[in-house]
Amino acid sequence: MIRHPAFAVEPWRIREDALDLDVLAQTESIFALANGHIGLRGNLDEGEPSGMPGTYLNSVYDLRPLAYVEPGYGYPESGQTVINVTNGKLIRLLVDDEPFDIRYGRLTGHERILDLRAGTLERRAEWTSPAGQMVRVTSVLLVSFTQRSVAAISYEVEPVGNATRIVVQSELIANEPLPAPPFTTDPRGTAAMEAPLLSEEFSCRDLRAKLVHRTKNSGLGVAAAMDHVIEGPPGTEADCESAPDTGRVTVTTRLAAGQRLRIVKFLAYGWSRHRSRQALSDQVLAALKAACKTGWDGLLAE
Repeated sequence: MIRHPAFAVEPWRIREDALDLDVLAQTESIFALANGHIGLRGNLDEGEPSGMPGTYLNSVYDLRPLAYVEPGYGYPESGQTVINVTNGKLIRLLVDDEPFDIRYGRLTGHERILDLRAGTLERRAEWTSPAGQMVRVTSVLLVSFTQRSVAAISYEVEPVGNATRIVVQSELIANEPLPAPPFTTDPRGTAAMEAPLLSEEFSCRDLRAKLVHRTKNSGLGVAAAMDHVIEGPPGTEADCESAPDTGRVTVTTRLAAGQRLRIVKFLAYGWSRHRSRQALSDQVLAALKAACKTGWDGLLAE
């Protein structure tokens, strides 16, 4: 139960004006976004710390064996478990080579707002690195209610005071390590789903990356893709790389006082038991193209 007084009472909004790591897992559930097809837990943009990473797709599951001390006729041999699919929410930030991690340095302000009317999760943070450089980070996450396979993130960073070198890594990560399940005496509860996704395709081009996987036991195809729009000062550079379980776009720049780096990240997911790898790949690229055409403001307005 959350007992700390960080939640204000407001109409149509849930606002947390201080971060309490002791109840991080609970607040991730409170700040989750979903549209019936995609479900995103309210994890921090940088991914760590976290209570339980979570990106879910409706009806995407894997099978796990059910163990019995004494098997019997009619006992099910396997169970269906909803799995954490490819995580596209991750945006990591480095400030003069210091990772933005709220467990280090000094967090001078932190606010999250779940807007139930707009369907968005807003976050504002002011953080001073161990080396003394202060930055202000603002992000807005949405899951589209009209383009059901699409989500998007607007991410902004600006220095407070001195100029600073900024590196932002926008990622797709499959087979994320998950916390160990709680101990139980039920033998069926001890089977953890480790690396349930098998890579079938990975690619990157310009500011776009794509990963295609298939679940290990249930045989469901899962594809995820991301693309970006970057607004930054002259000299801002970006490159892309991919691996079987990773897609990454890295943006580097130097920001003076008053300058901002803004990245809009578009995400698209596709999944099916029967469609081929190529069909799933084409599906997510088409959804991603439609999202980019609509744009951030268009997705907010839909």
